[in-house]
Amino acid sequence: MSTNTPVGTAARPLRVAVVGSGPAGVYAADILTKSEAVKSGELTVSIDLFDRYPAPYGLIRYGVAPDHPRIKGIVNALHKVLDRGDIRFFGNVDYGTDLTLEDLRAHYDAVIFATGAIKDADLNIPGIELEGSYGGADFVSWYDGHPDVPRDWPLEAKEIAVIGNGNVALDVARMLSKHADDLLVSEIPDNVHRALKDSPVTDVHVFGRRGPAQVKFTPLELRELSHSKDVDIILYPEDFEFDAESDRQIQSNNQTKTMVGTLTNWIAEQPEDLSELTASRRLHLHFLHSPVEIFDDAAAPGRVAGIKFERTELDGTGNARGTGEYVDYPVQAVYRAIGYFGSALPEVEFDHSKGVVPNDGGRVLDAAGTHVPGIYATGWIKRGPVGLIGHTKGDALETVTYLLEDRDKLPLASAPAPEAIVELLETRGVRYTSWEGWLALDAHERALGDQASAAGESHGVAVQRERIKVVPREDMVEISRGAAVEV
Repeated sequence: MSTNTPVGTAARPLRVAVVGSGPAGVYAADILTKSEAVKSGELTVSIDLFDRYPAPYGLIRYGVAPDHPRIKGIVNALHKVLDRGDIRFFGNVDYGTDLTLEDLRAHYDAVIFATGAIKDADLNIPGIELEGSYGGADFVSWYDGHPDVPRDWPLEAKEIAVIGNGNVALDVARMLSKHADDLLVSEIPDNVHRALKDSPVTDVHVFGRRGPAQVKFTPLELRELSHSKDVDIILYPEDFEFDAESDRQIQSNNQTKTMVGTLTNWIAEQPEDLSELTASRRLHLHFLHSPVEIFDDAAAPGRVAGIKFERTELDGTGNARGTGEYVDYPVQAVYRAIGYFGSALPEVEFDHSKGVVPNDGGRVLDAAGTHVPGIYATGWIKRGPVGLIGHTKGDALETVTYLLEDRDKLPLASAPAPEAIVELLETRGVRYTSWEGWLALDAHERALGDQASAAGESHGVAVQRERIKVVPREDMVEISRGAAVEV
């Protein structure tokens, strides 16, 4: 194609690569296609969406508990965007391995990184390395059938501690305490169901450093805890402390008011004699606890035997300080769920202290703080792993706005033809998957659910399984690319 062809026209659309097909990446692609410049006909765009996994949706598929009621709505929204046909999907393509930054620059005028954050934030306390100490994000990846994690998970503990007061902590606690058969209505993989069904767990303790008014989970996540059958929720009166900042938050924030109201209602309805609770499993919610040490004992050296906390108190500003009082809890497993942390991207500057790509409103910066032309970021890799879906949309809008402002100054691709990237992937033997491939995998997973439902009915078990998630990467790729896979 002639280099004199104006970029952004029907003859030569603006070529944009988006790396990451979770909500951040899909929203960025969608917002770009719906921008005023595109709608008016002033600009034409051609967008390719890349993901290292064979299936789309990122953390919506691999980072949210399968029984979460919001999953279906979010997936449906993302599906509608990708099903329009104006955004190409390339799955099973790993940036940094299958494609380099140089490759993307050669084929695209702009690149948006939307790779999110999948690792656990560190918790630097003694004993964190003991056997039985796990990252919550790793556990989430396992129960969500992530293709790159082991199929097995050691569920041997009767008493478990979960450190954190965010949505992930509650997801982890709920999945550990919920009876496995109650998850069959979700897309839970079979290996996960079997392992959870064999779990001997009786007590799961969730610990937060501050008080009930400072929790980071949402009312929806909190209410979901009460929906678990044969699981009693236990709270402790000594943990209910409110300072001036707590009162201000309760009065000024409806979400905080709702959560505090729910928690105080639960504790008011709780019997004074806890022996009156009859469920086979218990989920304990603790506040004002700061983790100090995970310890083993002589009976099981090298394995988690308990965890020590310092009791905290609110300082009047909504923050917590230590009291010098310590308490030990006997547990055989500890899950830290104190947040996610981003991973560095090859050939892109990275802030290792914050776990983000340095950027100015989405314009990626180099080591000197200068914008790297044509390179952008959005979502958690841009701002860190905080906020909900609404924040992700706002992020994408900001990033796309800057990209459009820069469009006349972008370094133009030398091989912009849409078929050129396909030829490159095929030349390198990359077994990429497509949107049509995802539709085939989606249909296959739904068929597995139908088969399981029918088998259950034939055995007198009336559980309607909407789908069963395929876990092995090789099977996902084979199904997506049209090869038969034994089930």
